[in-house]
Amino acid sequence: MPSHTHDLRIADAVVRKRFLSWADGEADREWRCLQLVWEQAPGLAPRPLEQATEDGHPVVIMERVPGVPLGDKPLTAEQTASLGRVLRRLYNIPVEDIAAAGIAERRYGPSSLPQALSAWLSDTYDLSRCEDAARVADGVEAAREWLSRPDALPTPRLVGLGIADLNPANILWDGRTCRLVDFEDGGLTDPAYDLADHVEHLAGRLGKVFDPDALSVAVVLSADERERMLAYRPLWAAFWLAMLLPGNGGFLRNPSGTTEAQVGHFMSLIG
Repeated sequence: MPSHTHDLRIADAVVRKRFLSWADGEADREWRCLQLVWEQAPGLAPRPLEQATEDGHPVVIMERVPGVPLGDKPLTAEQTASLGRVLRRLYNIPVEDIAAAGIAERRYGPSSLPQALSAWLSDTYDLSRCEDAARVADGVEAAREWLSRPDALPTPRLVGLGIADLNPANILWDGRTCRLVDFEDGGLTDPAYDLADHVEHLAGRLGKVFDPDALSVAVVLSADERERMLAYRPLWAAFWLAMLLPGNGGFLRNPSGTTEAQVGHFMSLIG
């Protein structure tokens, strides 16, 4: 399951991102994505400066970009419009250029997440630590059943570059423009899939940071893409349900009752 992967050292003009291991290729993904974004959509993300090794750990060195991380309150209309333009620029990077840069499908992409999530939800958890163990057990079973349906998810269309992790803290706002940081999970993606991931991210959803409809309009999704985004949202709601099960990091970091609330949210999405 996802876990902490890096440490940051932030100076006046430079950020050094030191990864804890080479195992999952995070440093290479970050470096390649930043290089491609700088070539194709400069100003959207930090300029990559150097890829290095320190004490046996991979390090990506990049320029520090202006702005402060967005917090736990809803985006303004201006911020939503800016974020939409930024994401559209990412999605418009040509597939052939993504392939030429050696960038594969994003981490936990549509071809791998459903199977991984089914496995996570099939693990054994001590649900007695939950406020309402029976409700959580029912939610996990409902998520597993939903994932098993052959028609649960649309066929992915991998047509653009995605950041993958749009925790609001990875969006910097300078008063006029949004910029994106943290591309360690980025890669080839389906915009509808990525937008579903973004609006379901627990850090954003609990603070109502993103308005799903407004953001999909700002990104200029077609009507068909908006329907597909809606179809992908239960997948990401189930992902966060898994993260919130006892023994996982989300369970420890969030208040008691968050897991039960996530069950209710997932159930509302699948009707």
